[in-house]
Amino acid sequence: MTQMSGAKFLAETMHGYGVSHFFFMPVIVADAMPEMERLGITRVMAHSEKPAAYMADGYARASRSVAFCGAQSVGANNLAAGLQDAYLASSPVVALTGRLPQELQDRWAYQEVDHTSPFSAVTKYSSRVNSTDQLPMFLRQAIREATTGTPGPAHLDLAGISGGDISTGEADLDVVIEEQFTSLPPFRPEPDSASVNAALGELSRAARPVIVAGGGVTSSDARKELIALAERLNIPVATALNAKAMFPADHPLAVGVPGAYSRACANQVLAEADLVFFIGSHTGGQVTNDWKLPRAGTRVLQLDINAVELGRSFPISVGLQADVRAGLQKMLDISSEVGTASDEQQRATWIGRTQQLVGDWKASVDDLWNSDDEPMRTERLCKELTELLPSDSILLSDTGHSGIWTGTMIDFKSPDQSFIRCAGSLGWAFPAAFGAKAAAPDRPVITFAGDGALWYHFMELDTGVRYGLNTVTVVNNNASLNQERGLNERNYGGPLPGSDELWKLTETDFAAMSEQMGGFGITVTKPGDFEGALDQALNAGKPAVIDVKTNIDSIAPAAWN
Repeated sequence: MTQMSGAKFLAETMHGYGVSHFFFMPVIVADAMPEMERLGITRVMAHSEKPAAYMADGYARASRSVAFCGAQSVGANNLAAGLQDAYLASSPVVALTGRLPQELQDRWAYQEVDHTSPFSAVTKYSSRVNSTDQLPMFLRQAIREATTGTPGPAHLDLAGISGGDISTGEADLDVVIEEQFTSLPPFRPEPDSASVNAALGELSRAARPVIVAGGGVTSSDARKELIALAERLNIPVATALNAKAMFPADHPLAVGVPGAYSRACANQVLAEADLVFFIGSHTGGQVTNDWKLPRAGTRVLQLDINAVELGRSFPISVGLQADVRAGLQKMLDISSEVGTASDEQQRATWIGRTQQLVGDWKASVDDLWNSDDEPMRTERLCKELTELLPSDSILLSDTGHSGIWTGTMIDFKSPDQSFIRCAGSLGWAFPAAFGAKAAAPDRPVITFAGDGALWYHFMELDTGVRYGLNTVTVVNNNASLNQERGLNERNYGGPLPGSDELWKLTETDFAAMSEQMGGFGITVTKPGDFEGALDQALNAGKPAVIDVKTNIDSIAPAAWN
């Protein structure tokens, strides 16, 4: 062992796990900052704790590896609030916080509250570190917890208001890097052969099967295996938002995103299916439209790396515990021996039916996709993005209407395009994109968000400017939270005085705000001008904002039940 400070140990461990950026709100592990700089780790100082957590989430999801964020004691619970999205998105973020020594707890110390409960709600693992010699054990465990099984956040509460008792202390410490945990997934367990055979048997006997691919397909990097299995077994595929880029949108077996933020055709397919195979999916309320789909009595198969997810929401005929890629590959290997559908004509009829539903849906929105209205329809903006997104771009979407728009109206045309969606909190995407850009500096990173979302954390544009994190933000700016329009007008009995103030916002020039803060800004009012604006933004050499003035009457469609 080597005598060293906790600060040096922390920095060298982060470096050993491939961490290139640390997202924080001052002051946390201050003694480690020079050590991080020495090792080439960029210290990204945000303007508040939640955006620091969002940036780490974006970094983790873009890199498929562990990310770090931090805040001192008084900001710790703000950081915990920011981890909600990483928790819901199964993102491997390690949060570091400071806390006052034990003798000052429970005595109304200045700015000190309990950290245990807030972090226990949004992490897989949370522990106190009381002395420097404990740091190696707890830090390695936090990384293991964050990356294994279903990934998720971990938290270390370091002694000292900014963790200084741990970072300044010295002890005999060994920097041990467990290579398996440097990227996702660290392990690829296979399902047992009997379960695979049982699942293949169920699929071959089904007349109307459908696959629902979830975020586990993305975290396991199993796009190729998903496509191969769907083609081998001739089964339509619906993709949760977290797996939207995992199956080609123009594939004859593609039916779109199901659930609450969905294309009607995808929900219709699930409603008519006699078997649904959930792959790497939590089977939560959003992807199932509050568990209305699949219909009661539909047979369900499920593959997940986490055994506790098998059957959580629906009784299952067969459960497969495995890494998604390894599980799909084993199904491919065995299916080559046992064959595919037992009734090929029946399966062909089902494929024809799903293609009809998809075609009918596309025809129903064609006029909106191609609308030349001014202000621009959001559907037309989505079509422009579909056509113009760079082939290697990362698109981040905010929640609410942005999630619905990107889920229903934007398609990906290249296997090298990635999609990262907000799992919970409005305003997440703008700072998260800076984290994604930090993880993927050579790829175009584009955010799709409404003006309501931009108001949350627009000050983080300054963070992007200071650190050269040159993202492009496309603002769907209708000066409103028009997703709330129907609710408020129903409550008031119509568009009456008093209802407007509950969902309309101030008309704002985000392009000018971006320019004033040192970024690039451009405004688009006509559909035909978007292409040139995107080209300028991508080549601006600084964080860019495209303020697209859109039609307030563009209301994202409600889910088909």
